[in-house]
Amino acid sequence: MANSDYPVSFYFTLSFSGVDAAFKEVSGISKELSMEEIVCGGENRFKYRLPTVSNSQNLVLKRAIVPVGSQLVNWCANCIDQGLSNPIQPHNVILSLLNASGIVCMQWTFNNAYPVKYSVSDLNSQESGIAIESIELAYTYFNISSKTTFDNLFT
Repeated sequence: MANSDYPVSFYFTLSFSGVDAAFKEVSGISKELSMEEIVCGGENRFKYRLPTVSNSQNLVLKRAIVPVGSQLVNWCANCIDQGLSNPIQPHNVILSLLNASGIVCMQWTFNNAYPVKYSVSDLNSQESGIAIESIELAYTYFNISSKTTFDNLFT
């Protein structure tokens, strides 16, 4: 496999409810199986480590601030600002990693995602950086699909 066959981390798309959104950075794609330690009476040399449930981090999205008309920011405001007076509207969020030809080679689907945090980078008159907004999404679980899965769908 040549180095050009490996996907690069900067070529990706993200969409929710059919709306594509551009981001400079996506982080928090991880899941981990939690373990519970059980001490066995009379056996002092070790503990049994048993699997329990899987858990994951929040998905963190970062991009330049979109001044007006962002459906994603509206969704954040509706979920965070309303407290629990209105029901939270979860959406599936799809993150696709693309190859050099723009074809999906890996895809993560974050099920029942909803915003839990919205923040803006520090504003500093001494720097010339772009103002960045950060959105954190909680979700129930995520699925991973690879290129071979997509190839199998069409054969």
